[in-house]
Amino acid sequence: MTPLILLADEKKSAAVTDWAARIGWLVGLALFVALVYWLMREGWKWRGTLQGDLPELPSAPDDPGAAKLTMSGRYHGSTTAGQWLDRIVAHGLGSRSRVELTLTDAGLDVVRPGATDFFIPAAALREALLGKGIAGKVLTEGGLLVVTWAHGDRLIDSGFRSDLAAEHTEWVDAINSMIKTNSTEGAER
Repeated sequence: MTPLILLADEKKSAAVTDWAARIGWLVGLALFVALVYWLMREGWKWRGTLQGDLPELPSAPDDPGAAKLTMSGRYHGSTTAGQWLDRIVAHGLGSRSRVELTLTDAGLDVVRPGATDFFIPAAALREALLGKGIAGKVLTEGGLLVVTWAHGDRLIDSGFRSDLAAEHTEWVDAINSMIKTNSTEGAER
């Protein structure tokens, strides 16, 4: 009989949740997340300030000519040429968005709903190639159309991904042949 009495005496009530401590931890965690977000945002703004010497983006001419190629897809960002992790955020170039690209004899028209549109004149185009990554976006080999262009005294790489990735090769060929044609015409003058 003694063992049953001992077991009955050892029963205790369950621990009560300390709601004040739990709420305190949640508030502290929320403040920490807000601080990290604020620091990231300030870093983004500081990068834009450091890149403030970048001239305004050109806009499309009134009559750019007939479209050679068109493409819809995504704009993944722009970086300093050859440095795929050095994102350019000035003038909205760091904002990812949907994109409608149009290649004409005058250049490359980049229309981005909800973000700043810009135009790359044919004379500013330097190279087009198939890449696999740009500033925080890594894809399979050849999954990204990277267009190198001159703006002010900087060379910029801009990354685009078509809704139909098979179009990338056609775009690379068209842009590079356009650059080659423009450079030979300039050499003849």
